Amino acid sequence: MPPHLVVVENTADWQASFPSMQVVTVKDYISQPYYFSLKNVRVINLCRSYRYLSRGYYCSLLAEARRHKVIPSVRTLRDLSSKAIYSLDTDSLDDLLHKILGKHEGNNPTVLETYILFGFCDKPELKKIARQIFATFSCPLMKVEFNYSGSWHISSIKPLHLNALSEEQYPLFIEALQTYTRNLSTPEKNKQVTRYDLAILYDPNEKLPPSDAETLEKFITIGSELGIDVDLIKKKDYARLAEYDALFIRETTNIDHHTYRFAKKAESEGMVVIDDPDSILRCTNKVYLAELLKANNIPTPKTFILHRDNLHLLEREIAYPIVLKIPDGSFSRGVFKAETPEALLEMTNRLFKESDILLAQEYLYTAFDWRIGILNRKAIFACQYFMSEAHWQIVKHSSNGEFDYGTFRTFEVEDTPKKVIKTAVKAASQIGDGFYGVDLKQTDKGVVVIEINDNPNLDEGVENAVIKDKIYHIILKEFIRRIRKKQQR
Repeated sequence: MPPHLVVVENTADWQASFPSMQVVTVKDYISQPYYFSLKNVRVINLCRSYRYLSRGYYCSLLAEARRHKVIPSVRTLRDLSSKAIYSLDTDSLDDLLHKILGKHEGNNPTVLETYILFGFCDKPELKKIARQIFATFSCPLMKVEFNYSGSWHISSIKPLHLNALSEEQYPLFIEALQTYTRNLSTPEKNKQVTRYDLAILYDPNEKLPPSDAETLEKFITIGSELGIDVDLIKKKDYARLAEYDALFIRETTNIDHHTYRFAKKAESEGMVVIDDPDSILRCTNKVYLAELLKANNIPTPKTFILHRDNLHLLEREIAYPIVLKIPDGSFSRGVFKAETPEALLEMTNRLFKESDILLAQEYLYTAFDWRIGILNRKAIFACQYFMSEAHWQIVKHSSNGEFDYGTFRTFEVEDTPKKVIKTAVKAASQIGDGFYGVDLKQTDKGVVVIEINDNPNLDEGVENAVIKDKIYHIILKEFIRRIRKKQQR
């Protein structure tokens, strides 16, 4: 991995007891031609000031222009410059903060502060929240204040500068810095030199992941052949995200979820990201999709947007059985079939507790759904997903948490009905140019779109059963194309 370059205001700021690293003054980093041409370097900006247009600010700005991987990024500096901005991100930490500091409620003190050094802090009870704050705001050194006024919240986050550390804090700083740089290094010998770094976000404990372990290993192996260093990262690796050129999300996405925060951060860092935030936002809400498809004259089953006040009109619009969907369901979860008015009433009473709006659709039985994989507005795979045995959905979920899949059949894209491919491409193009899985049915009335999925399934031996390893080459080469395009701007 790239070497680390520490940038300081004055070499005197780097104490003799600090680790032996390549240290340069900000003046030299900004002005010396040698640093213009450095490649594959990680910059740790420890200047005395990060204020707008200061030398510290320009250090991060020029590092990004030179395509050096820098901490803190300009985006982080901008975020931390205003509480109105960074409070938008600290809101997501409130639940964790309550769990950790709840025991202090009603007791003194009502104000706590800690120093966070590369995710480490000086208060053992705050270690977990310190890691999360560092993951959210990748600033090397921070001073954070927590305030209690009815509940605990983060009242202040301020960048801390190296020369502000006391001698008592030096051991913690040294430990934190060594851990941070060690985690970003790769001790493997004889590792092939690669041109690009791709992070794949996954959850090894997810029951229904979009890609299995064998698929992820294929991405690593074939990525190496193509000059891409592919790393598998988890939720805890949020702070490392800016170290990569691109992010590929292989974990089920949702808006109120860390996958969306990863996508947002990757986008803000100027990285290539699939799935991008807009695709997640659009695809994870079935009500939005229904309106989008209708507005663009894309055929769908008869659809009715349902709320408590128009429930009485539903039976006039759609005959039984009626399919009910919560807006953000996935993998056949949150999808129900009402066979009778009594079942409809019971289901809607229950589902309206989860969502104010539901989607109701006519039930169209087919033995299988088409799943067309779309990347950059082109079809790259075509599958028939058959319904689970003795069930009306592809995935049958049991009350004990178990599930059963139906079988599948994979086709060459060229051998798939042209109307299916054309409709899928048109539908996905309304979302963007990312990686999508479009579900369609072939009926007596023609081809209809059921939904568009971001983060579509890609499992070894299923979606690529026909084209084999070619699918990995297609996806990885698309990442390369997008990275190069960004670098040329």
